[in-house]
Amino acid sequence: MNNLLEVRNLSKTYGSGSNRLEVLSGIDLDLQAGTTTALVGASGAGKSTLMHLLGALDRPTSGTVCFRGENIFKKSDRQLALFRNKSIGFVFQFHHLLPEFTALENVMMPALIAKMPRQMARAMAESLLEDVGLGQRMTHRPGELSGGEQQRVAIARALALEPELLLADEPTGNLDMKTSDGIHAMLAGLQSKKGLTLVIVTHNEHLAAAMETTIHLLDGRVEKTT
Repeated sequence: MNNLLEVRNLSKTYGSGSNRLEVLSGIDLDLQAGTTTALVGASGAGKSTLMHLLGALDRPTSGTVCFRGENIFKKSDRQLALFRNKSIGFVFQFHHLLPEFTALENVMMPALIAKMPRQMARAMAESLLEDVGLGQRMTHRPGELSGGEQQRVAIARALALEPELLLADEPTGNLDMKTSDGIHAMLAGLQSKKGLTLVIVTHNEHLAAAMETTIHLLDGRVEKTT
């Protein structure tokens, strides 16, 4: 079995004493490379917290997350940042694009920060924007794009450094149904084309049903996997 991620006894608490809040408790799961997974559950079930731990945006209170067999939380903060930038792409409900830059420049940004030559970064960004259907909108700034187009730019930016794992936290939560369906179809196409491991936090039952695996969280624990 080709596991990309192996999670064992993962827990996350905040505060202490009477103010102690246990958000995740004893999470175990495996994610195979090249598969699609939905994380579902009621608000407060721990979905986004789990996403942040899988993406090394936060450290757990206890437990391990192994990426291709290596416990990522044994890394220093600097090593973890380098790993995260290279291996993981993130898409959030709010696109967080830089308003003063064009779509092309926004997608180029991670590559330029990683010191990729500018000409190479531009060619990469142009290719990704073509992939997400924005070949004719590259020179537009975010304010000149629709909500769905802005999210497509954010997805292209997330793929700039060719991550193995793409984490999407309610990526269509702010979009209408038709636009959401278009984003879902595009994500599925990109996942297949690039062989990505895709994990999506969603309340959208239609989207969850389209994933190969659905992990149901309840009160910070895995309730069931379907």
